Amino acid sequence: MENNNNAGDTLNPPGGAAAQANTLSPTRHGQAEEEHKKEEAAASTPPSLEKLAQEIDQFARRLRTDGNANNFEIPDFTERYLDLVEEKIMKYDAGEGKPRWGEVSEEDSWLLNNANRFSKLMTLVTGNYRDHEPEKISGAQVSMMNRISSIHQRLMTYLEEDFRFLMEETRIPTELDPGGYNQNSFDTKGKQHMAAFEQQEVAQEQDGFEQDTNFPGYSEETMAGLSKIASEMLFGGYESECCQVYIISRRSAFEEINQKLGLEKISIDEMVTKMQWETMARDMIPAWINTLKQYAAVYFPGERKLTETVFTNNHAVAVGLFSSLSRGVVIQLLNFAEGAAMTKRAGEKLFKLLDMYEGLYEVIPSVARLFPEESSEEIKTEMNHARSRLGEASIHIFCDLENQIKSETAKSAVPGGAVHPLTRYIMNYLNIAGDYKKTLEQVFMEHTKRDRAGSTSKNAEQKNEETPSPFAKQALRVMDLLDSSLEGKARLYKEVALSNFFMMNNGRYMLQKIKSSSEMSKVMGDNWIRKKSSELRNYHKNYQRETWNRVLQCLSHEGLAVNGKVHKPVLKERFKSFNSLFDDILKTQSSWVVKDEQLQSELRVSISAVIIPAYRSFVARFAQTFDPGRQTEKYIKYQAEDIETYIDELFEGKPHQSIGKRRT
Repeated sequence: MENNNNAGDTLNPPGGAAAQANTLSPTRHGQAEEEHKKEEAAASTPPSLEKLAQEIDQFARRLRTDGNANNFEIPDFTERYLDLVEEKIMKYDAGEGKPRWGEVSEEDSWLLNNANRFSKLMTLVTGNYRDHEPEKISGAQVSMMNRISSIHQRLMTYLEEDFRFLMEETRIPTELDPGGYNQNSFDTKGKQHMAAFEQQEVAQEQDGFEQDTNFPGYSEETMAGLSKIASEMLFGGYESECCQVYIISRRSAFEEINQKLGLEKISIDEMVTKMQWETMARDMIPAWINTLKQYAAVYFPGERKLTETVFTNNHAVAVGLFSSLSRGVVIQLLNFAEGAAMTKRAGEKLFKLLDMYEGLYEVIPSVARLFPEESSEEIKTEMNHARSRLGEASIHIFCDLENQIKSETAKSAVPGGAVHPLTRYIMNYLNIAGDYKKTLEQVFMEHTKRDRAGSTSKNAEQKNEETPSPFAKQALRVMDLLDSSLEGKARLYKEVALSNFFMMNNGRYMLQKIKSSSEMSKVMGDNWIRKKSSELRNYHKNYQRETWNRVLQCLSHEGLAVNGKVHKPVLKERFKSFNSLFDDILKTQSSWVVKDEQLQSELRVSISAVIIPAYRSFVARFAQTFDPGRQTEKYIKYQAEDIETYIDELFEGKPHQSIGKRRT
C-alpha cells in the first residue's frame, strides 16, 4: 500500500489536477496576452487601400450572387474605402496633379482598377436599390451611394482626360510623302501628259508609300492604353464622353490631312458661282483626286484599324465611330464632285471631269467594303450618284461639240487652204478623248438609252457586238458634221484647185490625228479610215487635175509637127503658155500651206514625177528649133533643175521669189 501511495504521490502532487493547472498557467496566459495584443494592434491599424479594395471586391461578388436579398446593406468598411479613394483624389486635385498616362504605370493601373471597381459598385448597388422599397433604404445608405456615384464620376473624368491626352498629344503628325507629286501634272491636254505622274504613283506603292504617312500616328503602347481606357469608360457608362473625345480628335486629324493634301473646304454654291475654273483645274481638282485615292488606300483602312483596336471590346461602337468619321470625309469629297459637275459647261472641262469620274469609279468598291453592311450600300449609292453627275456633265460637254461646229459660220476662207482652226480644235479634242475611250464608252453606255430587242438571243448579242457603241456613234456624228462644215468652207474659195487642196489638207489632218490614237482608231473603225483615205485620194487627183493637167497640155507633142516639120509659132506659144502657167502656180501655190511634212513631200513628189519627165522630154525634143542665144533664153525660161527646185518650195506659205531675183 505504501508503494502505491508513493507512486500516487509522485503522479499526483498536492493540489491534484487543479494544482497542476495552476502550475502551467503562466505560459498559457503569456500566449493569450500576446495574441490579444496582436488583435488590438491589428484593430488599431487602419486597413490599407489594397486590403479594403479586396474586401470591396468580395462584397461585390457576394452582392452579385445574392443581390435581391432582403437584408440589403452596404458594409461598414466601404466607407473607409471611399475615404481612402477620396484622399487620393484630393491629392491629385490639391496641386500635386495626377501623373499623365504612361508616366507612372502603377498609377495607371490604380486608376483603371478602381474605375472598374466603382463601375461594378454603381451597377450592383443602384440595381439593388431599385429592387427595394425606398422606405426600407436608410439615409446613410443613400448618402453612401451618392458618394460612390460622385467618386465614380471623378475617376471617369480622369480617364477621359487621359484618353484625350493620348488621342491628341501623343499622335505623330501625318507626314505626307507624295513622291514628287505635282498638281500641274494634271492638265487639259489629256492622260498622255500624266504618264510621269502615274509612274511616280507606281513607284510609291512599290516603295511602301502607305507606311511613309505614319498614319494613324499612334504607337502600339499608346493604342493599348487607349483600348484599356475606352473599355473602362464604356463599362462605366461613359460611352458618350469617350466617343465624343475620339470623334473630336480624329476629325481634327482628318482636317490636318485635308489641309496638307490641299483639299479646301468649299461649298457647292461657292464652286458654282465664285470659283475660277482655271484655279479648280490647276490646283483643286488634282488635289481632290489625290486626296480621294489616299483616303481609299491609306486613311480609311487605317482609321478602321484604329477604331477596331481602341474599341476592341465593343465592335458596335468601333463600327459606328468609323462610319461617322469616314462618312463625313466622303460627303465632303462628294460635295466637291457635285459642285464641279454643276459648274458652267465648257469644252475645256471635259477631261478634268472625266479624271474625277475615273477616280470615283476606282475607289468606290474598296471604300464601300470598309463600311458595315447596313451602311455600305448607302455609301456606294451616294458615291455612284456623284459619279453619275460627273458622267452626265461629261456627256453634255462632249455632245456640245456638235453646237461648236454648227456655230462656226465664218464667211472668210482660211488663207492658203491651210488646216482650219475648227479642224485643229475638234481633232485635238477627239485625240485626247481617245485617252479616255474606256471611260467615255462607259459613261455613254450608262446614260444613253439603246434599243435592245431580244437581248438574250445570240443574234442580238452578235448585233450588239457589231453595232458601234453610243460613244462611237457620237464621235462619228461629230466627224460627219465637221466634214459638212469643211465642205461649206471649201466653197468659199474661188479656185477649184484650192478648194480641193483645202479639203485634202484638212482631211489629211483628220486622218492622221485618228491614226495617231490607237483608241480613236478603234472608235472610228476601219471603214471610216478607208473611206477618208479614199476621199483624200480623190481630192488629190482633183487638185492635180485642176492645177497641173493644163501645164501638161502645154508639153504635149501633139499638134506641133505638120508634115514632119515643127510648126515654130505653135511651139513658141506652147513655151509661152507653160512659162505663164508655171509662173502663176509658183506665185499662188507657194503661199499655200501644208504643215504636214509627209503630205507636203507626197505632193511635191507626185507633181515632180509628172512634170519633170514631161518637161525634160519636151525641151530635149524641141529646144534645137530655136536659134541659139536670145531666142532660146526667151522661150526656154526654166531648166528642168529650176522647175524641180521651185516645186520643192511649194506649200510653205512663203511668197515666191522670181527666177530673175534668184539668179541675181
